[in-house]
Amino acid sequence: MSQTTIRPVMTETDRMRFIKSQWNFYKNDPNWVAPLIDERKKLLSVTKNPIYQHSKIEMFLAERDGVVVGRIAGITNGNHNKKYQDKVGFFGFFECENNQDTANKLFDAAHAWLKQQGMTASRGPVNPSMNDEAALLVEGFDEPPVILTTYNPAYYVALLENAGYAKAKDMYAYLLRHESYQNDKMKRLQAALRERYKITIREINIKNKAQLEKDANDIKEIYNAAWASNWGIVPFTDAEFAALVKDLKPVADQRLIYFAEVDGKVAGFMLALPDINRALIHSRSGGLLGAGWSLLTKSSKVDLCRIIVMGVLPEYQKIGIDAVMYYEIEERSREKYPQGGEASWIAEDNEAMNRALTKTMNAKRYKTYRIYEKSI
Repeated sequence: MSQTTIRPVMTETDRMRFIKSQWNFYKNDPNWVAPLIDERKKLLSVTKNPIYQHSKIEMFLAERDGVVVGRIAGITNGNHNKKYQDKVGFFGFFECENNQDTANKLFDAAHAWLKQQGMTASRGPVNPSMNDEAALLVEGFDEPPVILTTYNPAYYVALLENAGYAKAKDMYAYLLRHESYQNDKMKRLQAALRERYKITIREINIKNKAQLEKDANDIKEIYNAAWASNWGIVPFTDAEFAALVKDLKPVADQRLIYFAEVDGKVAGFMLALPDINRALIHSRSGGLLGAGWSLLTKSSKVDLCRIIVMGVLPEYQKIGIDAVMYYEIEERSREKYPQGGEASWIAEDNEAMNRALTKTMNAKRYKTYRIYEKSI
């Protein structure tokens, strides 16, 4: 067998090979959803993705006989290191053949670069941050990924662990079904909370540019305040959040993004998105034309939504606003998304949320994602 070589991505041609090589590892996997090539180019662009205003990325290719057999990126996040006062670096965009030697060489290259940047640990996978697609799928390989979640071959678990990586944190995904979600107790509770605290629901306005900008800023402020203490989370910068809004606007369903207000004051928000992966899975080209055609012709397949994030300002966190918003999402999604929703990611040590999902909402935990870490 010819020797496997590792080299950094240096040119635009290399960058496209890095992106398109992902298809090499999922040719026969019916659950894989191909990414959009243009979206990947923007995600990895140090000029177009605002995360690189405070972060760095170095990409590597593993090649044998002219074929890409693996890839990885080393990533440093200056805002993470500033917030946590640590020297944790990251790896992401990992793909590899089922070959431990190839995986080890990729990790060695990423670790060497991270050490050059002054890092003492490597954590991941993150693509390229915890606010993006993150974590390795370790349980639940029989279902395709939903929008903005990761998917990988099962053998990746062994590749990481044999390379010395250990679990840093597990995160869960739950399935919520309409027929088992609501109950009389939940209905009575949320009605009483609305009346007692004068809680009202207001959905965002996607079509009004000025109102959307205001609503988006409110969501950013609540998220950054409500999630400040969550493990590994780094607040969005203004530029990062503006880019996120721009990317999500074409696929957003206005009814699934809303605020909870108390006496007319914004207190919390819910953000859920249609699972367009259920349409995109029918297109493997990675091109915008193919994706657009799939969304047009397979729109009826988009029958599930993903509850991505809910945030409540600290001063309102103990009055039950979360119960009202979770009741509301079922009401708003029942007709258009008959298969229900996925709630993800929920950290393994978020006992209150895990208990509410299983005991109150009758959700089924069906996937587990893992962030790994290794001292370097």
